[in-house]
Amino acid sequence: MADQVIAVPGLEALPVGRAPATAVNLHGRGPESHRVLLATRPGQLIAFANRAAGMAGPQWEPGEHEVHRWCRMLAEHGIPADPTRLDLPPPPLAAPAVAREATVIHPGAASAARRWPADRWAEVARRQMAAGRTVVLTGSLTDWELGQCIARKAGLPPDACLAGRTSVVELAAVVCAAGLVLSGDTGIAHLATAFGRPSVVLFGPVPPSEWGPPPDRPQHVALWAGRRGDPHGDRVDPGLVAITVDEVLAAAERARAAGGLVP
Repeated sequence: MADQVIAVPGLEALPVGRAPATAVNLHGRGPESHRVLLATRPGQLIAFANRAAGMAGPQWEPGEHEVHRWCRMLAEHGIPADPTRLDLPPPPLAAPAVAREATVIHPGAASAARRWPADRWAEVARRQMAAGRTVVLTGSLTDWELGQCIARKAGLPPDACLAGRTSVVELAAVVCAAGLVLSGDTGIAHLATAFGRPSVVLFGPVPPSEWGPPPDRPQHVALWAGRRGDPHGDRVDPGLVAITVDEVLAAAERARAAGGLVP
C-alpha cells in the first residue's frame, strides 16, 4: 500500500524532501523518467536498463504484456511479484453520491490516437440514461472541455461531469463505486480491473494482449478491431474508429452480466 500520493504533471522534478532509500520507475524504460528519479538521489533505483541514463538492469521486451513486464522487472531485482494479484482494497474516501452504481465514462487519453470520438461517447451516455442508469464523466483538468462537450450532447445534468474536479484518490473512489466503467486504453481501465468493477475498454493502435484486462475475468471486456497503429498519433486511430456504439453497448451488457449486475 502507498503511504502518500503526490500528483506530478509530466516528467517534472519530484517534490521530495530527503533522499528515498528506494525508488521504483513504473513509468517506462527511460531515460527521462530514470533521470527524474535519479535526481532524488535514491539509495537504490529499481528500473529497466537504459544506457543513456547509465542504468543497468533487466532488458525491455517489446510486445510483453504490461503486468508481466513489471512483475518481471521486480523479480529480476529480487522482489517476488505475482502477476495474478491485481486487486486493490477500496480507497479511504467515499465516492460522491452521483457516482454510486453509475456508468462511469472516461473519454480522455494522453494522445488523440486513443480517444474514441466524442459524439459516440455522447450516444452511449444517452442510451445508458435511457436504460435507467446514472452516467458520470471523469477525466483530468485537460479533459474538462471534452467532458463538457459530451455532457451537452448527451443531455447530462450539470453535476455529471467530474473531469478536473477529482484528485487521483478521489477518482479511484469514483471507479470503485461504479456500476460499470467505459473507457479507452488508459489508466482508469486498470483501476476498474483492480477494484473488480465491470468494464469495457476500447483499444485502437495497441492490442489488448499488451495492455488489456486479464482474459480470465469476463466482467472486463476488451474491444479491438485487430489493427495496430501509432499510440502517440495526433488523430484518432482508424482501428478505434472501427468500433461502433452498438458494439460498446452490447459489451457493456456482457460485462454487467458477468459482474452479477441486473440487466
